[in-house]
Amino acid sequence: MKSIMVVFAFLSALPVHGQDFDLKFLDKFASKSSNNVDVALDGSLLQMASRLLSGSDPEQARIKKVVAGLKGIYVKSFEFEKEGEYTEADVSGVRALLKGPNWSRIVGVKNKKDTENAEIYVQTAGANRIGGLAIIATSPKELTVVHILGSINLDDLSLLADYGVPQVDLGPGKGSHKDSK
Repeated sequence: MKSIMVVFAFLSALPVHGQDFDLKFLDKFASKSSNNVDVALDGSLLQMASRLLSGSDPEQARIKKVVAGLKGIYVKSFEFEKEGEYTEADVSGVRALLKGPNWSRIVGVKNKKDTENAEIYVQTAGANRIGGLAIIATSPKELTVVHILGSINLDDLSLLADYGVPQVDLGPGKGSHKDSK
């Protein structure tokens, strides 16, 4: 799957506490897509999977530590053969879930040349606490939504590729495309 450029190196550890974020309405794209990923791992499944990781291997130990703080990973990703299989209204449906109390868009990246876009939202849950993290990434032939519940350092997101989270390319100019609400 094509790597999506997302800029957020400035973020540090985010404690996240769960809330439902139902993405089932996106399932209609599975039949239209040439390639799709659907990951729904709740806390118990994540903990079970992390038991298979070695504590003595440094990389696996780091992944195990990251997964230990998670309560869920949910990914819906669709690749299409042609443009126009989803609309801006479909993406607006995801954004509507993020309009609730305390949700804030903290990063927005628009690449006019490649027409790739990415947005990161967090939901605050009191002073210095985050209650949810959502990523929306789009291009004319791809739609990806990621929702992560639990405590995670965003620098560690790339470690979760084996759990269905897309690779994150911090690329040149990181930190220069931040936007505010």
